[in-house]
Amino acid sequence: MAALLLRSTTGGIRCLTKGPAFISTTTTTTISSRLGFSRLTKLRRSYSTTISQDLLNKKVQVYQSTSNDPYLNLSIEHHLLQHSHPDSYVLFLYINDPCVVIGRNQNPWLEVNLPALQETEDIKLVRRRSGGGTVFHDHGNVNWSVICPPAVFDRDRHAEMVVRALKDLGVTTAKVNERHDIVIAGDGRGNGKDVFKVSGSAYKLTRLRSLHHGTCLLNSPQLKNIGKFLRSPGEPYIKARGVESVRSPIRNVDVDTQEFNKRVVDEFLAMYEEQFGEDVTVERVGEDLKDMSNIRKGMDELTSIPWIYGQTPQFTFSSRPTEDDPRERPPLDLDVQSDFNIEFTLRHGEIQTANVSGLKYEGPATDKDFYDGMISKALAKGSDDESAVKLYEIKDWAAVLKSATAGQGLKVSDSSLNSLSEWLNKVFPGSHFR
Repeated sequence: MAALLLRSTTGGIRCLTKGPAFISTTTTTTISSRLGFSRLTKLRRSYSTTISQDLLNKKVQVYQSTSNDPYLNLSIEHHLLQHSHPDSYVLFLYINDPCVVIGRNQNPWLEVNLPALQETEDIKLVRRRSGGGTVFHDHGNVNWSVICPPAVFDRDRHAEMVVRALKDLGVTTAKVNERHDIVIAGDGRGNGKDVFKVSGSAYKLTRLRSLHHGTCLLNSPQLKNIGKFLRSPGEPYIKARGVESVRSPIRNVDVDTQEFNKRVVDEFLAMYEEQFGEDVTVERVGEDLKDMSNIRKGMDELTSIPWIYGQTPQFTFSSRPTEDDPRERPPLDLDVQSDFNIEFTLRHGEIQTANVSGLKYEGPATDKDFYDGMISKALAKGSDDESAVKLYEIKDWAAVLKSATAGQGLKVSDSSLNSLSEWLNKVFPGSHFR
């Protein structure tokens, strides 16, 4: 199988399958003997329209989402992190609709092909609250999240839990590697030796709680189409602070979604058998939780443009090599002077400094450097009292460049303006959100 190089650090792999399939709703049911428990334990499964504090105080909690809304699922997860009892153990399973998810400290202009997302009708852009790399979600992977006391947290503990679930399903070569990712050799069943990543992890640690969430790539018919969303046209020109993703070869593990969910729940309960006493509540949650004020607040934050774009750490953009970023740049097919250059420094998605030089102008002969300076000044933040130009609010670079010299005797030539703005519109398109 040809490997697709999909971006990821500890952020995991998200891809496609046939849709959500979770443990069915029942009332009081005896846990299956295949869990190997040493004593009879009762498991109550129900559907909740709210997550009560009684549930959050239980020693062991399992939640499975019937919603595919990534903003809702990540907000439920955050609510569980914030409000579950400090000594409790929580498992949350969910499947998201198609979306590109970037880590809390990542740069969407560097990690994501934003123009490709704009051209696609049904793929959202999401910034999660945990660290890690950029990943693609849709119905082909199960997202698993474990919340536990910091005293028992380590970066492999619950990844090993997922590995045991995979081995129970016949994926015998599954293991956790040195990067805390889950990988398989060949097809996972003894055929082939090439190593593929099938699940990654990201983390959020607080004083009282530890969150470890990841994915497992199960059955994606769309692997070959994912790469285009994770290759940014701005990558050759951007030097970023924060976390940059690492490419890894990936493949499906080819197991059933419902069986995977059952085995992960089994392994989780087996790990914490001694903690949960007489019963464990497995709750199915979904769209009704949008009415909970704390979860609605979380969704409002995740869907806000300042969160998605303004959270971006400082970065620089330059069309030519610089001392700090000496990489060779791709040649630019622009109608500009041979010494053309454009540089920005941005913080939280706002242009802090700008330097534009080498544009072509039309009009009376005059100091063209002066007009380059006018454009640079119009783009840059002038003082603490002035609001900065927000990169994600620029819808058309031609309009920005025109306004910078409006009313002056000289203007950027039409050919120079058109070629430069077309390029910048591809590298820095206006905000994408659905």
